[in-house]
Amino acid sequence: MPSQSKPPKASITTMTELVLPNDTNTLNNMMGGRLMHLMDIVSAICAQKHSNRIVVTASFDNISFKRPIQLGNVVTLTAKITRAFNSSMEVHVLVEAEDIPAAVKHATHSAFATFVAVDQMGRPIDVPGVTPETEEEILLYEGALRRRQLRLILAGRIKPDEAPELKSLFD
Repeated sequence: MPSQSKPPKASITTMTELVLPNDTNTLNNMMGGRLMHLMDIVSAICAQKHSNRIVVTASFDNISFKRPIQLGNVVTLTAKITRAFNSSMEVHVLVEAEDIPAAVKHATHSAFATFVAVDQMGRPIDVPGVTPETEEEILLYEGALRRRQLRLILAGRIKPDEAPELKSLFD
């Protein structure tokens, strides 16, 4: 792994979009697929900023649709690196919707994405580590190992007994 470690603030990425009619379903709410597309883009940019490499999406954890985002809302997506492992990086993405005329803003979605940095031939390549600075960043950093192990178990790449941080879940 490259010796240089970076703080999460070095790669924070924010993206803002206006929800237009073409982005909505028949209930005038933003389509889930459109939102997932935007979440993938903002997260990938964040991972590229952290690694200074080409990145590919490896996974997205559960995306819960907590609140609909309505036609005319402004959607703000913020992506922040939480941890890096060899060639992979976990990125946390938060989504907020704002009804500007009504002065109402609320969080609508969040998810964790995993990206892998690759070289020009598409082979995984090492990335810098992450140095958390705030309490929230430290908590996200510490939880990232458990989330990674759970992803690997669910993907069948490791067995539950190979994930010591999750042992209590499988006893």
